[in-house]
Amino acid sequence: MRLVLRPMFLTVLVSLAVAAQPKTAPSSAREREALVKALQSVIDTTPLKTARVSVQVRSLDDGTIIYSRDGEELLNPASNVKLFTAASALARLGPDFRFDTDFLTDPEFKAGRDGKAKTLFVRGKGDPTLTTERLTGVVSDLLHAGLKEVTGDLVLDESYFDLDRVPPGYDQEWGDKAYLAPTGAISLNWNTVGVFLRPGENVGERGTAEIEPMSEYFTLDSELVTGTKMQRRYTVSIGPDKDKVRQKIEVRGVVPVEKGNWSQWKKVDAPAMYFGFTLKSLLAQRGVKVKGRIRTGSVTPGSRMLTVAQSETLDVVLKKLSKHSSNFVAEQLIKTLGAELKGVPGTTEKGINAVEDFLATDVGLSRGSFVMKNGSGLNDTNRFSAAQTNRLLAYMMSKFSLMPEFLSALPIAGKDGTLKYRFEGSDAVWRLRAKTGTLENVSALSGYVQSTGGERFVFSIMVNDFPGRAGMVVQHIDALGAAIAASGTPGGPGLAVASMTQTPSVVGPFEALKSSLKLYVDFTQKADKRNTSFLRTAWRNEKDPAVRALIAEALVQSDPKEPAHVRIFLDSASATDDVYGRLRKASVESGFNLPMVPTVVELAAAGQSEAQGRLLELVRASQGDEKAWPLLCEQLAVVANDAPAELLSALKTAPEAERSAGVDALVQGFVKAAQPDAPFWQSLKLAQGAQDLAMASFAKSLETTMSQRIAEAKAVAVPNVEMPQAVPPTGAAPSIVPGG
Repeated sequence: MRLVLRPMFLTVLVSLAVAAQPKTAPSSAREREALVKALQSVIDTTPLKTARVSVQVRSLDDGTIIYSRDGEELLNPASNVKLFTAASALARLGPDFRFDTDFLTDPEFKAGRDGKAKTLFVRGKGDPTLTTERLTGVVSDLLHAGLKEVTGDLVLDESYFDLDRVPPGYDQEWGDKAYLAPTGAISLNWNTVGVFLRPGENVGERGTAEIEPMSEYFTLDSELVTGTKMQRRYTVSIGPDKDKVRQKIEVRGVVPVEKGNWSQWKKVDAPAMYFGFTLKSLLAQRGVKVKGRIRTGSVTPGSRMLTVAQSETLDVVLKKLSKHSSNFVAEQLIKTLGAELKGVPGTTEKGINAVEDFLATDVGLSRGSFVMKNGSGLNDTNRFSAAQTNRLLAYMMSKFSLMPEFLSALPIAGKDGTLKYRFEGSDAVWRLRAKTGTLENVSALSGYVQSTGGERFVFSIMVNDFPGRAGMVVQHIDALGAAIAASGTPGGPGLAVASMTQTPSVVGPFEALKSSLKLYVDFTQKADKRNTSFLRTAWRNEKDPAVRALIAEALVQSDPKEPAHVRIFLDSASATDDVYGRLRKASVESGFNLPMVPTVVELAAAGQSEAQGRLLELVRASQGDEKAWPLLCEQLAVVANDAPAELLSALKTAPEAERSAGVDALVQGFVKAAQPDAPFWQSLKLAQGAQDLAMASFAKSLETTMSQRIAEAKAVAVPNVEMPQAVPPTGAAPSIVPGG
């Protein structure tokens, strides 16, 4: 039977649907007062108090500024700059904009003849999303267009952009990290290459290193070894090959047995050549030979189009930009704006000029009131205020033609993107969508919230030059967001702040700690990713700080590839008596190896700067302990050889107590290891020639001090200790783990 809905019935249904929607009227004066009180309490009583902070919360329902703390002060917004890049691209290019990559050949090419082309041209127009998988599909299209052989050259036309690969701000940081990938009109795989590592079947066997995509652009030199389950100390580096055209990838170190594969992504130096060599390889796999050279050049006028590879629409591309904070996509968009609006070739300067036009004419942010030098927010380059960010957010929400795409690109609290593991257990989950921003001593969060009371807000929080651990700052930024989300519920903002900022300090019974030790050591040893959900919940609800540290170690070992779990562990790993002191005693009485130390050492040996600081704290706390001190001495020597430059920097910036203990431990560790040619000494020599005069002076003084003390201690043997299985006595070069 077909149901017929009469007009009156439809009216009732619509009325019921409208009535079911949450209220969007502004909250009451009492509700707003409660929210302001909660926000102010976070600013006044947490590490934010001594930092430079720009905060503004504004109602979208009536335009009222609910709360402001130095809302007009210009600060480093980090990746919140991507909000301005995304908004400008949407407004000026349109949600349905697509990037084209043209594949052409000589005018006289005849598909039905012999399928031979004299030249194959590729003309790029800045597509940031072209991958090996998509390029494989393009190769199929070329075959179906009749291409069977290229008798001449593969010519790559990248004239749509200029050839300046490094945007402003990128020059403040050197390295081969993926987030430093260069721009290019012809690009592939985010201008990065994936290096995948897997162990052999047994400890001591050679491991396997593979490159994705396989391409003649790279040569691979691997000396990878299989280690124990918790041995993970490897380095992947990339640099010019001997011919100075291609690149060489070197892999050194140890990967853990029975823990799956590991991967690192490295930036490539010449995007177009990377693309060309990979395309040649994919063509060869389908039987199409390229007999000539791979070179850059221009498309010959009158060339015949074979196929056009189009990207997804811009609204989809923006999800890749915002949800995962892609620096590469941001800078490609900036140059595309420059090319489309200011003329080819697209440059960073032209693109920033286009963004400034949009902000001035559409949003109302006058030129000169902010500083924008790149599109990604990388390093110390840009300056915006919370008020300016909120003005942009409010403008985008007011534009129906842009708002859905802009909003949907943002990470969702507790669900995806860079907010996947933030705001758990709070009212902000699903209600808050925002862009994160993270740099050294910089943390930011800006976006939209619809509170439990139904009111809609825009908010922007920027924190610069904060003291202490970054994790504490992020925790209190999240408390501000959770308070806004809980507005409209009686007592909601205050309860949200209390829930998000409570510091576990309930030291439980010692016997209960010993039981927890046994339980969570078992989880640590199993290292099963399927346990992460349980462990995250257990960590969030646990009050005993020592037990939290145990849970955090189990969590990071169960899913060590998740940066959020590393963050939880480093924030939980404390050298205090309540945590490390009690765990040390519990492990001795229970017959377990010392917990927490193996994972700190593993991360420190991989070059993780915070882990090295935490290791120096543990070294200081272990002085005088007959069992822990020799172990820490030996392990610090391992870290010094695996990540010498990073440890030298950690020693320089450490408080005096940690630095002194660290030097004592290094002396003892080096005496026992008896390695006169250890990499740490080479790093000390190099540092003495550094442009940083303070570092050069420190390195020289440290070398003198350690040399003298080692000479005096050579006859003194460090007591032999049994090493825990999780921490090997020797290690390989570090795998640098970037922050994000």
